[in-house]
Amino acid sequence: MKPIEDSELILNADGTIFHLHLKPENIADNIILVGDQDRVKVVADFFDTQDFEVQNREFKTITGTKNGKRISVVSTGIGTDNIDIVLTELDALANIDLKTRLINYQHRTLNIVRIGTCGSLQADIPVGEPVVTAISGGLDGLLNFYKDRDSVCNLELEKKFQEHTRRSRLLASPYFVESSSQLLEKLKVYRSGITLSSPGFYGPQGRVVRLDIIDSAINEKLESFEYKGMKINNYEMESSAINGLGKLLGHNTATICLVIANRRCKEFAPNYRNAMPDLISNVVNLLTA
Repeated sequence: MKPIEDSELILNADGTIFHLHLKPENIADNIILVGDQDRVKVVADFFDTQDFEVQNREFKTITGTKNGKRISVVSTGIGTDNIDIVLTELDALANIDLKTRLINYQHRTLNIVRIGTCGSLQADIPVGEPVVTAISGGLDGLLNFYKDRDSVCNLELEKKFQEHTRRSRLLASPYFVESSSQLLEKLKVYRSGITLSSPGFYGPQGRVVRLDIIDSAINEKLESFEYKGMKINNYEMESSAINGLGKLLGHNTATICLVIANRRCKEFAPNYRNAMPDLISNVVNLLTA
C-alpha cells in the first residue's frame, strides 16, 4: 500500500489535520455536526463533561461525554463544499495512520448526525417542527466528482426527479442518497422524508431578490413530487454531501433540521433559536442512549 502524499492529505506542524486542527484521539465515534460555530457551545452544554476544545476558522470542535459515551460536536460552516472538507478529514482521523500515511487495516465507523435549520416545501409542515432526512437529494453536484457515486445513489429516484422537474442541462446532475437506517431508527419520533440540498440560499432555492431564476416554477414542481409515498419536505444546504460521502466512506449519517421558514405559506420564525435547545438536547440523548 502506497502512503498518501503530503500534498493530498495536509497536516499542520503539530501533527493535526489541516482544516479541523484535530488528532485522531480528539474525536468520538458519535459526532454531531452544526453549521454555526456559536452553536457548538450550545450543543456541548448538554454533554456531561467537556474534555477537549479547538477552533480553526469556522471549524470548531468540542469533545466530551454524555451518558457514559464519548461524543463530539463539530461546526462545518455553510455548504457542501465545507462538508467535503469536514467529512474527508473526520474519516482520515478515523481511518488513516497520520504518521505512516497508510490506511488503517481495521475500519472505524463514525455515527454522524447534522442538526440544522431548513425551509419546508409542504404547506402542512409548520415552522418550528423538526424534520428528519430519510433521503437527501443533492442539487450541488459534489458527489459527481467521486468514483463509484452510483453505488450509493438511488438511480431510480434520480431518473424520476429529472423527468418531473425537467431540469436545465446547465445545472448539476442531482444525486439521492439514503440516510443510515441505524440513525433513522433513533430519530423515528420525528417526521421524515426527502430533503434537497442546494448549492446556495437564494436562486438555487427558488428565491428571487433582484435576479430572475432559470425556472420560476421550481418550488411548485418540488412540492408536487412524490416517490414511494415520500414527498420533498425541505431545503437545506449540507445533507446530500454528508450522506453521499458518509456512505462511500463507510459511516452512518443522518440529518435533522428545525423548520424556520415555510416556503409554501411564506412564513418565517424569527425566534427559531429559542426552539433549538430542546431539539439539540433530544438528539444528544438519542445518539448516546
